[in-house]
Amino acid sequence: MLQDIRDNAQGTIAKIIIGVLIVSLSIWGMDAIIGGFSGEPEVATVNGEDITERDFLRVVQMETQRRLAAMNNPDPSLLDDDQIRREVLESLIQEQVLIQDASNQGLELSDADIDSLITQMPQFQVDGKFNRDRFVATVRNLGMGVGEFREAMRRQYVVSQIRAGLVQSGVVAEENAAHLLRIQNQTRDFRMVRLSADDVAGQVEVTDEEVAAYYEGNTGLFMLPERVDAAYIALSLEALADTVEISDEEIAAYYESRAAELADEERRAAHILIEDNDSAGETIAEIQRRLAEGEEFASLAKEFSTDTVSAEQGGDLGFAGRGVYGDAFEDVLFAMEAGEVSEPVSTSFGTHLIKLLDVRKSEVPALEEIRDQLRRELASDKAAAQFAEVRSQLSDLAYAANDLADPASELGLEVREKAGVTRDGGEAPFDHPGLVRQLFSDDVLKDGYNTELIDVGDSVSVVARVKEYFEREQQPLDEVREEIRAALLEQKVREAQRERAEQLIAGLQDGKELADLNVGTGDWQEFSGQSRNNAELGAGVMNDVFSLQRPVEGQPVYGMSAAGEDMVVIALDKVTEGEVAAGGEDLQQLQNFLASLEGQREYTAYQQYLRERAEVDRP
Repeated sequence: MLQDIRDNAQGTIAKIIIGVLIVSLSIWGMDAIIGGFSGEPEVATVNGEDITERDFLRVVQMETQRRLAAMNNPDPSLLDDDQIRREVLESLIQEQVLIQDASNQGLELSDADIDSLITQMPQFQVDGKFNRDRFVATVRNLGMGVGEFREAMRRQYVVSQIRAGLVQSGVVAEENAAHLLRIQNQTRDFRMVRLSADDVAGQVEVTDEEVAAYYEGNTGLFMLPERVDAAYIALSLEALADTVEISDEEIAAYYESRAAELADEERRAAHILIEDNDSAGETIAEIQRRLAEGEEFASLAKEFSTDTVSAEQGGDLGFAGRGVYGDAFEDVLFAMEAGEVSEPVSTSFGTHLIKLLDVRKSEVPALEEIRDQLRRELASDKAAAQFAEVRSQLSDLAYAANDLADPASELGLEVREKAGVTRDGGEAPFDHPGLVRQLFSDDVLKDGYNTELIDVGDSVSVVARVKEYFEREQQPLDEVREEIRAALLEQKVREAQRERAEQLIAGLQDGKELADLNVGTGDWQEFSGQSRNNAELGAGVMNDVFSLQRPVEGQPVYGMSAAGEDMVVIALDKVTEGEVAAGGEDLQQLQNFLASLEGQREYTAYQQYLRERAEVDRP
């Protein structure tokens, strides 16, 4: 085993372990991995070995930061702290079980093994050779000693060796993978006829007695959830901008400063587009040489450009303003002088040579035409500068106030109301989980405090309070009568469709033709050589088609499937096995994938086995 470790010192496992150690230790320090000092409070004991409170809290903090970093707009109020703590504790228990198992198996690294790993890791090498100064400096930058780092490697590496050994031990026979691939690539020929809801709707009805009986038998379905009517203040950059005063003098000065930008500029460009391939460089060099010798850009565009539409016009693209072309093309075009030809410009379409043919600018709009636009721009700029300050004021005022009226009055904001907010949320801004969680917290719901100021969107912050609380209650029958009637009618229609489909299938199995069975929708729809992923018919129908048994001796096999509001009767005529190339890439990939899944299942089962045997005490 130890020789294998030495042999694999430069392998993927070693690199992953060292990388994980360096990243985690740079944040949390050595004792987040190798344990705290004796005498510290513990959160759990695993087979007699403690998991310290300090280690636990550090990993909780690490996991919290990881989840925040994964958010587009990090918001701590969206995190469930209790869930994070439960998951972290279980993961630490599982980790301790694995470390103990490795130790019990005698899987340990000697000092020589650790030296071999360290000296061969790229992180500690200069010009391909181990550099002690870099090693020591890296370890010290992690806030730990060399001995601590070596001990961390000793304990973590062997655990990863066990995992890798089990995961890589998964084996799947080639024939099993081939059989699965043949099934996956299978195609089927079938026919379908539709039974619409309208065909049977006139045959069913729902009585008041049935509605009442359903209501009495399913009272739990008609409960109004726990909910609140909320008052709230929403501070937004847009609303703040509406309150900003802008003078006519400011607008006039802003107009003068923007005059050059306010005139629309359009540029007429021509281009030669060359497809990116092995010969593209030679083609571009030839075009540039011939341009330098005096040949016309337009004639070269007709000869070389792969944009065949513009090539017929000598590469002419016409006039266009900003925002029409891609960034790279546009940046070059709007930096050129008329008549100039650019250097090669690379875009996702290929490589361009661009010639600026002409430039035209429109007149600057009159001030009165764009006065409102300029006022909004100035107000938005001023509001952006004030937003952070007003947000801070609102946060402080709302925290100290017994209601929202005083903070709103002092800042010139409006108190709004929203009825029927449940624990699952409601309309904006109560579609934000963090705000809803605070609204239903004990401090707000029971003690009457305001929520914290929550950022619910880009430059939108909300503080709320509960106006009135409503416990969970039963809805009266009259309020839900028509809802129940519609649900029962839909159920009865579906049942009638299914009965009609069964009758139709029975007739077909007796040898009758479709025309003899009074099917309102008419003839069969035929589908030949269809794979499982027929998007037109949908996954539900195709799953039912492929669940039917194979036809025997040319006799169709019949079935049914729900397709939206319709019911379809299916006649399966033929099954064609998928082709599998022996030794093909698809087969090899599937076999490797299945083997990896099998190995992972074995490792998961092994983890569970160790966890179930472990003696875990939680104070």
